[in-house]
Amino acid sequence: MSNVNGLISKIDSPADLKKMSNNELQELGKEVRNFLIESVSKTGGHLASNLGVVELTIAIHRVFNSPKDKIIWDVGHQAYVHKLFTGRKHLFHSLRKHKGMSGFPKRCESEHDAFETGHSSTSISAGLGMAKARDILGEKHAVVSIIGDGALTGGMAFEALNHAGHANTDFIVILNDNEMSISQNVGGLSKYLNRLRSDPAYFKVKNDVQNILNKIPAVGKAMFKTAEKAKDSLKYFLVPGVIFEELGFTYLGPVNGHDLKELTIVLNRAKNIHGPVFIHVLTKKGKGYDFAEKNPDKFHGVNPFKIETGKAIAAQSREGYSSVFGKTLCNLAKENEKIVGITAAMPSGTGLSEFASMYPERFFDVGIAEQHAVTFAAGLAAKGLRPVFAVYSTFLQRAYDQIIHDVCLQNLPVLFSIDRGGLVGNDGETHHGIFDFSFLSHVPNIVIMAPKDGKELQAMMEFAFSHDGPSAIRYPRGESDDFSEISANYQIESLKAETLLKGKDICIFAIGNMVRTAYEAAIRLKKDNINCTVVNARFAKPLDEESILTEASACAHVITLEDNLIKGGFGSQVLELLNEKKIYRNFKLLGFPDQFIEHGDNEDLFKLYGLDVDGVVSHVHEMLEK
Repeated sequence: MSNVNGLISKIDSPADLKKMSNNELQELGKEVRNFLIESVSKTGGHLASNLGVVELTIAIHRVFNSPKDKIIWDVGHQAYVHKLFTGRKHLFHSLRKHKGMSGFPKRCESEHDAFETGHSSTSISAGLGMAKARDILGEKHAVVSIIGDGALTGGMAFEALNHAGHANTDFIVILNDNEMSISQNVGGLSKYLNRLRSDPAYFKVKNDVQNILNKIPAVGKAMFKTAEKAKDSLKYFLVPGVIFEELGFTYLGPVNGHDLKELTIVLNRAKNIHGPVFIHVLTKKGKGYDFAEKNPDKFHGVNPFKIETGKAIAAQSREGYSSVFGKTLCNLAKENEKIVGITAAMPSGTGLSEFASMYPERFFDVGIAEQHAVTFAAGLAAKGLRPVFAVYSTFLQRAYDQIIHDVCLQNLPVLFSIDRGGLVGNDGETHHGIFDFSFLSHVPNIVIMAPKDGKELQAMMEFAFSHDGPSAIRYPRGESDDFSEISANYQIESLKAETLLKGKDICIFAIGNMVRTAYEAAIRLKKDNINCTVVNARFAKPLDEESILTEASACAHVITLEDNLIKGGFGSQVLELLNEKKIYRNFKLLGFPDQFIEHGDNEDLFKLYGLDVDGVVSHVHEMLEK
């Protein structure tokens, strides 16, 4: 990346912003947008959300004193500007790269990152916790939580708002309202915010109305009640943000989120109000880059792209798993009118956009509400429909109790289409889907599948809709594999695994994304006169016990290979089965260790943890030598 020049070069800490004039800050905003566009075009990352919060971030750091004052970013997609102002501009060339700067706030990265984020709707809870801790410890500083209108639809955010109003401590919540999360917002709250956006002038009316009503003489009990009722009625008509006021907040806004002067005035006002304050800020996602303004959803998270055209530099050569899922679901829905699709604010990312267009009456976007999505699916299934909840693996974690209690306990035929299983690369710890085999496998009644390629994904979806009970299909991010020249067997109705290669020296049981790695390792090992059996397990639950016992019995050495945590994963179940049947072999489980996996390119991470082809070959040689 080119050297950092201009006003940005003068910013080493938030304190430097306080030295600049309003005109300089306006110019700085333009420089920051250009810097972000240039940087993210090379590294990839979250662009549109950061372009929308430039002035807001400047104003926050101008008014408040980080790190003494605690600034908490919900989700963290929009924290690049914050990172730029807190001494990390020299790290942007390494954004989201292995050992480089994280795309999300990280406490270990900077004292200015007060709380780590990655999933939505957490900032108000965390901020309130910090505010109450401050009170208990007798400290004096501000706590500011910034949350988007998409994240505000999450149930956890409402729980936190309810508690914050009751707690009555000094605490500021800033709603960054850009009318858009990753996809278009849905639900009653979104409609409510739309009404507030449409009439930004009425905040001025609030004090006038309340002052007049306060002068009404309260003569006797009846008159007092009448006055209170009149006040409430008028307030609902005239006072903005009444839902937040009723929760116990002082509401300020709506505020133009690109007007530095107005933002500074309102933030300073909020800083001097006792109790919880809710600031409603209106911003434009993608502001300053035409392609991002017109297509904010496409520029939410991007791969490296050409600035002049907005188009990605590297295109996929094969169809992605999400696309295969979406097209297959549309085809199956033509034949089965009971199929319905559900997403938690991710129709595009999960491949459901085409289904939503073709079958709008059978498509449900519930907003960022994974818990509700699962139990909603259970309700649909209980009435005889065949719901599919398409969700990223990392976000399904948020609905664990509902999977157990509302779906599996009742043995309801809900299909969980689990996208982004395994590593997701540059988004790192908060987004890797390496826990799903472990947290699902011990739940009774559920069938868990992982395809080796796109064609097997189609077959598994067909099987899922014929299965009378809960099922989950877990597949990775990115291009779908193609084993059609190697394997002609795509019949999985009998819950059987598939043996791709037969050998006498070592048996490798692989599942999902790792079948390709196992197969290529076996081909390379054959050149060393080591003959491998390679089994595509297909099912993490129930295991194809017959195939596993047969193939393991024929070899002295056994390896399991998965892109999941070793603990509680697919390999652990295979080991338990062999131990139960008293088949004792030189056994090695290959997967991720008991730790959170850092961000970086998938290729680098698989190599680091010995899960690429070279790593598997090395593990085999080590086993045979011992």
